[in-house]
Amino acid sequence: MTTATAEDSVAIVRRVPLSRGYRFELVKLVSQWRIRLLVLACWIAPALFVAGVSQQSTLPSDTLFGRWMHATGWAGPLVMLGFAGTWALPLLTSVVAGDVFAAEDRLGTWRHLLVAVRSPRRIFVAKSLASLTVILLLVAGLVCSSVIGGLASVGNQPLVGLDGHLLTPGDAAGRVLLAWLCALAPTLALAAIGLLGSVALGRSPMGLLLPPLVALGMQVAQMLPLPVAVRLALPGYAFISWNGLFTSPAQLGPLLIGVAVSLVWAVLATALAHLLFLRRDFTNLAYDGAGRRALTLGLLPLAALTAVTVAVVAVATPSMGSGIERDKVQRSVATAFAHLYRLQTRQLHRPAVTEAKLRTTAACTKSDGQGAQEGAGNDWRCVVTWHLPDVTVAGTAIYQLDVASDGRFVADGDGPKEVNGYFLVRTPTGDAPNPLWQFDGNVELLDTTSKG
Repeated sequence: MTTATAEDSVAIVRRVPLSRGYRFELVKLVSQWRIRLLVLACWIAPALFVAGVSQQSTLPSDTLFGRWMHATGWAGPLVMLGFAGTWALPLLTSVVAGDVFAAEDRLGTWRHLLVAVRSPRRIFVAKSLASLTVILLLVAGLVCSSVIGGLASVGNQPLVGLDGHLLTPGDAAGRVLLAWLCALAPTLALAAIGLLGSVALGRSPMGLLLPPLVALGMQVAQMLPLPVAVRLALPGYAFISWNGLFTSPAQLGPLLIGVAVSLVWAVLATALAHLLFLRRDFTNLAYDGAGRRALTLGLLPLAALTAVTVAVVAVATPSMGSGIERDKVQRSVATAFAHLYRLQTRQLHRPAVTEAKLRTTAACTKSDGQGAQEGAGNDWRCVVTWHLPDVTVAGTAIYQLDVASDGRFVADGDGPKEVNGYFLVRTPTGDAPNPLWQFDGNVELLDTTSKG
């Protein structure tokens, strides 16, 4: 009897394995009706949205790659990525990670969970892994659904990059998937912030709102005329810098910095959440957040990380200005025009010509030459000049540019009408979208990568 009692006692005090705790937390998450609804929406809604928009006569031309949704199925997933980085992913991380600890505070179930698992550290790891699994499932749904919707409604066609060059369907597929993969880094950063808020603020709804509020703050910061180093030091920049994958050569500098910064934020915020969780008093039934400790162990370390990151990026990439300079704008516009002119030439079945023979150049001014010739704004004007073989007179075209602070610009054709004056061009096989009427481009902000 004594031996049996001792063995029973050992079995009772034995800690629950992490794998069992993880499965238990995962089941708790997916059993919630809002999580099931989110999973269903992420795996169905993007396909319906992309397929529906692709069949409309009016496209979201103000959205990156939106003007190409009629031409290729690979444009739809990129439009969805732009929307997801702005709205969907911050909200998804909020609902999943921002509530995973606070739910136990509202229900008052911490003591029961601790008695069952007997390890706060394993509880934290299990909840974090379960949240990560659900978030990855939601992101996978957004990717797969939008790709299926685009390919089913439009087809596996080449994609026009941000510098006008054509990407083969295979190359486009690889870059689309890589862009979504890079967007996981800032998603993890927001999820870690959600964990930190859920632990530090207890049952307060502010923990649930923290990821979208942080994402909104970073979006506002990206629209301000801040130095390049400051924008790169924010974890949300990887939601924007995937644009560089769709130029030739790829503009990888800002993307790699954005991904690295996001991962550092994710690690630090998770470590802070873990530290706060281990230090909390689970015997206090009236616990309502960590109070002053949330400030000293939550907010201040992240603010210090931002300052250190700004300093490191400023030293590594000496670009403390806007990064948008006249030479860069002229080079980007000329490169995109040359590629798109060849695309228009093929549409009209004219004799083929190479970019080298076109010798395209662009002369751009900001504010009619008044003031500094740099920075974002919708007051850029460019005159593009090109040469055709056996033609003595050079061709010219005028574009009005709206350049955003992140380097993305929209060039709107302003004549001559036979080149960029109309939305459609008349081809031997019927009317087709005119690639030179309006096009997107990207100015590389970092001086070091631009010279490379």
